[in-house]
Amino acid sequence: MTSPATDKLVQAYNQMMERIRLALEEAGSKALPSIRHSVDKARETAVELEELTHDEAEKVAYYLKRDVQDAGQHLAETSHELGDWLRFDIDRIEDRLLELFSLVADRTAIEWLELQEELDKDPPYHSGEVTGPGTLYCSSCNESLHFHHTVRIPDCPKCGNGTFRRWPVETGKSG
Repeated sequence: MTSPATDKLVQAYNQMMERIRLALEEAGSKALPSIRHSVDKARETAVELEELTHDEAEKVAYYLKRDVQDAGQHLAETSHELGDWLRFDIDRIEDRLLELFSLVADRTAIEWLELQEELDKDPPYHSGEVTGPGTLYCSSCNESLHFHHTVRIPDCPKCGNGTFRRWPVETGKSG
């Protein structure tokens, strides 16, 4: 498997997240841009700078929207912290990635309804796709996979399935 440092889409995910953070930071409380607009702008910048092809940028933008929407929805619907959504100790995440993801997810708690137009309520995650930190559950055997940095999703180590959900099947999303 490719290491996170050498995977082009993993690097692009982190770079786009940084661009989103910068856009939100520049806007401040005066003119908060929508997360969707920030992701779209980060996607366009990656293509313009020839960091990614158009198709690659579309994939990474989808991965970012999916992950941020899911975290924002969790924060908006529950009184739980981001650590509960990640389903593991937040201290184990790379500091910079946690800062980026927390800022964007916090802003997204307000905007997650907009993104639902583009994504299912609990969109599936597939092996080979890129995701940020958190826990995914195998759709077949419910095995949990814990990610502490941006990675390409592997097949389930227990059953070999390639489809995952953010929430375990037996407990759903109730907080």
